[in-house]
Amino acid sequence: MTRACDVDKHTQEDNRSATSTEDLLSFFWVPGNERTVSVNMSESTGEAKQASKEVKESENVAEKYSALTVSKNTEMNMEELSSAFSAVPTHKPVKKQIQFVEDKQEFSRFPTKAGRRSLSRSISQSSTDSYSSAASYTDSSDDETSPRDKTQVNSKGSGDFCVKNIRQAEFGRREIEIAEQDMSALLALRKRAQSEKPLAGAKIVGCTHITAQTAVLIETLVALGAQCRWTACNIYSTQNEVAAALSEIGVAVFAWKGESEDDFWWCIDRCVNNEEWQPNMILDDGGDLTHWMYKKYPNVFKKIRGIVEESVTGVHRLYQLSKAGKLCVPAMNVNDSVTKQKFDNLYCCRESILDGLKRTTDVMFGGKQVVVCGYGEVGKGCCAALKALGAIVYITEIDPICALQACMDGFRVVKLNEVIRQVDIIITCTGNKNVVTRDQLDRMKNGSIVCNMGHSNTEIDVASLRTPELTWERVRSQVDHVIWPDGKRVILLAEGRLLNLSCSTVPTFVLSITATTQALAMIELYNAPEGRYKQDVYLLPKKMDEYVASLHLATFDAHLTELSDEQAKYLGLNKNGPFKPNYYRY
Repeated sequence: MTRACDVDKHTQEDNRSATSTEDLLSFFWVPGNERTVSVNMSESTGEAKQASKEVKESENVAEKYSALTVSKNTEMNMEELSSAFSAVPTHKPVKKQIQFVEDKQEFSRFPTKAGRRSLSRSISQSSTDSYSSAASYTDSSDDETSPRDKTQVNSKGSGDFCVKNIRQAEFGRREIEIAEQDMSALLALRKRAQSEKPLAGAKIVGCTHITAQTAVLIETLVALGAQCRWTACNIYSTQNEVAAALSEIGVAVFAWKGESEDDFWWCIDRCVNNEEWQPNMILDDGGDLTHWMYKKYPNVFKKIRGIVEESVTGVHRLYQLSKAGKLCVPAMNVNDSVTKQKFDNLYCCRESILDGLKRTTDVMFGGKQVVVCGYGEVGKGCCAALKALGAIVYITEIDPICALQACMDGFRVVKLNEVIRQVDIIITCTGNKNVVTRDQLDRMKNGSIVCNMGHSNTEIDVASLRTPELTWERVRSQVDHVIWPDGKRVILLAEGRLLNLSCSTVPTFVLSITATTQALAMIELYNAPEGRYKQDVYLLPKKMDEYVASLHLATFDAHLTELSDEQAKYLGLNKNGPFKPNYYRY
């Protein structure tokens, strides 16, 4: 879900443009006078048994969403729409066993069969390094039996899935209904397009965090005509009850919270390797699914019509393939879209950083000295939240532009070694590796907190802490004391993995923005005629970003000002957008 690296990877890419056709938003964009779309959602009914064994059926509660209005300032003819939607291409050492305070205490609280846990990387540096999501109704340790050893079927008799417990589907459906309440724009998109079925014939294989919010996206893709098979991009991010709810409605889900690494790759393979079902679209988060298919099933990969990637790590992999001339399918870079960078990365982290730290440590931020490594969009969000609560915030940066922004925002830019002995909290959000080293961890003071807001656990050198002279003590879920021989304790959160999804949750509304962008990108790639997109990586067109933003404005009862003809002519703009050039930095 949130990503830490904001390095511009596209400055060396050609500014080539692709010719768009007129059909992309014909499903959604309604020119003319105001049009209002209302989405009605009904809460599921339940039965409560009384002591007298009488059964009372509860009332259906219907919640009517605020109308989403496309006003006059969104009018455009199809020729203008076609022109506006031109997408722009962008171009081990052996680890010793950890000591614990008690022999009975295990490093992993999710034991699996010994043969299934691999201590070394297979295929690539996978997203198993960044587990997440504390927001699960059940804990996967409740039942030690591996889902791979179970035989389960849903109410329709289908067993084409592998989840923790299919009987949790009812709880998962309630989670999804809660998420839908703050994703009204995505539901409006679903309502407008489902009669046209723009994804009819699409066979989408997805690898993302499986949460209630992602389930709303998956069900939207299904409503638009797609068939979906899904797996988790992260071994600890899955909400088991949500996976069960998706499996119950016929989506083939292979994921559960607490997978081993062998389980992780097995689940991806089960999604891809099916003789009766071959994917033609990929929706990825981190690039593991794309990488697996490229390496293991090259013939299937060549038949893919498009890839939609939302993470900085996955996008980086795609650009590497493109640069080497090995990318044989077009890909859409959602991570660097404005609606992802400026909302998911910035505003999501501004709220979730505090939530994650509070839930795990109960720390008070007033007066605490905090170092935030990296001042990209994620770093900016973290710093704004910490500063607002009275923390003394330092920044480390390699980019002089980001460093200057930090200075102008009132933060002191330092080298980590200059303040390592005095800080209370270190937060990494760079997307790099070994940002915090063992030498620096050795010099931190007793009681310091170390955590990561990046995609994987490469930023903090956690491997160097797995040595005999250090003792690991599990305090609570995703909270460990690392104890030095002199008694010094450092609090390590989520074993250096993604903090907000590991230890808390993220705001649903922000995920609605990203999910809507992903859905539109999927529709665009799937419906694009042959030749529109080459074997390259493309940025979303500016008009698509603006459309996604406009769908979400109704939540705030926001009213856009409309340019007059004279003003539009003066600025050289179309009255209906796009309002900024592709090179504009928001």
